[in-house]
Order: sequence, then C-alpha cells, then structure tokens
Amino acid sequence: MTKVCVASRSFSKHPILRAELLEKYPDATFNDEGLSLSGQTLIDFVCGHERAITALEKLDANFFTAVAGLKVVSKYGVGYDMIDFDAMAKHSVKLGWTGGTNRRSVSELMISATIALLRHVPAANREVLDGTWRQHKGRYLSGRTVGIIGCGHIGKDLTPLLNAFGCKVLAHDIVDFPEFYATHDVEPVGLEDLLARADVVTVHLPMDKSTENILSARRLGLMRPQAILINMARGGLVDEAEMKAMLMDGRLAGAAFDVFAGEPPEDMELLKLPNFLATPHIGGSAEEAILAMGRAAIDGLDKARIPDSNWPK
Repeated sequence: MTKVCVASRSFSKHPILRAELLEKYPDATFNDEGLSLSGQTLIDFVCGHERAITALEKLDANFFTAVAGLKVVSKYGVGYDMIDFDAMAKHSVKLGWTGGTNRRSVSELMISATIALLRHVPAANREVLDGTWRQHKGRYLSGRTVGIIGCGHIGKDLTPLLNAFGCKVLAHDIVDFPEFYATHDVEPVGLEDLLARADVVTVHLPMDKSTENILSARRLGLMRPQAILINMARGGLVDEAEMKAMLMDGRLAGAAFDVFAGEPPEDMELLKLPNFLATPHIGGSAEEAILAMGRAAIDGLDKARIPDSNWPK
C-alpha cells in the first residue's frame, strides 16, 4: 500500500480534507502534533513515505537527498518558491501542483484592503479605540487607475472585479495576454509606466531570482504620493525599508501587506503606522479556498510530474 504523509499543520487538522484523503489512502500519516516541520524534523517525518503533501515547508537539496524513496510531493497552496526544483528533478521526485486554486480568496482580500486604505479605515479604527471620534475624508475605489503587476491566475481573477468598480486597469507581465486584455479593457504597460500612473499598485508575482526586490527603492520612487501599494503575493518582492520611509514622510499614501520578507515581521514601527495595514499571510485563508487547495493537493498525489524549466509561473 502506498504510504502518504501530510506535513502541513492546517491540512492535518481539517476534518473534511482528512476524511477525503483517508478515503483514498487509509494509512495516511498526519502532522497531528501540530509541529512546524523543518530541517531534520521534516526529514524524519517524511522518511518512509512514498508521497507527501506539503505547504510552506522548505524542501531543499538536503531534504531530497535524505528522503530516499519519496516519489511525489503534492503542494497544498499555490506558491512553490520553497521548493528546490533542481534538487527535486535530480532525485526524480514528481510535483503535484494546481495553480489558481486560491485566486478568489486573494482577490477579495486585495479589494477589501484597498478600500480600507482609501477610506483610512486602519487609522480611523485606531483613533476610535483610543477615544478619538473624528471623520476621515477618503476616496473611492470606483474610477481609480489600478496597476496589476503579474497577470496570472490572481491578476486575471481580480481584473473583472475591478471592472465592476469602473477602474482603469493597467497590467504588467512578462507574458502577453492579448485576448484577455482586449476582453477586459486592460492596458498592457511597462513596469515603470505602471508605477508612475496607477492610483493603486497591486503585486501578484511568484518569488524567484527574477522578481526578488522587483519593487526596489528606485522603482518605488516612481509612485505618486497619493498612491497606495498592495502586496498579497510573496515577501521579498518589495524594498520594505524604503516603503516604510515613504509612508512616514508622505511620499506614499498607504500600503497593505499580507506577506513579508521575514514572517512574522518584527518591525513594530512599520506595523503601527496609521497608513499601513498588515495581515498574517491570510490571502488563501478563506474556507472555500482551503478546501479547493486541499482537494487539489489530494489530486496531485496521483497527477504529478517532474518540474522543469517550463513549469508554469
């Protein structure tokens, strides 16, 4: 019988996902102790299993060398920057992965964060809690120019939602999507043009060598003082120190981050800024998205292939 293990803590404690996996693999092993598995503890947990479901666990060269007998890793969640593809291919381990399973969850969080910042909800809420009662004059999302950096699964899901608000949508991506752009009245532009023109900039990119610090201090400086920045994608895409300085001195109106270069973030000065909204990596944490990601991970145990240079971004 095929031996399967689940390293992910959230998958392991989800009653529906557990039941559905056990229907297919009755002897599956779960992370029932709720441990944050890494390094040797992750290796010890996975050893002896042929297939594994992982989430945010780091799968590096040492991991793949140590877990002889592992044939398949199925990803719970859409990001895979924590997996060493070269090492995975070297050891002939297949990857089960489905893109876009959390797209609506991330899109709705992006919309909510954008409206919250435009209406000064974080600042107003803090003032009410401190005993101050005063009105803040905000701005509509309706009619604003929104720049989407990365028009993959989430960018494409977000676009019609923005269309419903009457937004002008700009998009920057290394891949051209002419039919989609034409259908949804999207203007494809260069990255720096997008930064200079958008009222709202939202980032939806994977994290790799080509995207690390893509919003550098110089590029952030292209944004207008009344603009806001949203990052619901991956930490490390934005120069957080420069963004903080811009928020503090009025060169940027607001920012909302669900992801950080280091998690949990330790810069309390940034987190306490009235024009900054932080959430604890909950982009995919809607009940519907969790089920979709979990079911995709179960399917991925049987539908997997060795990743290569053509793996989708």
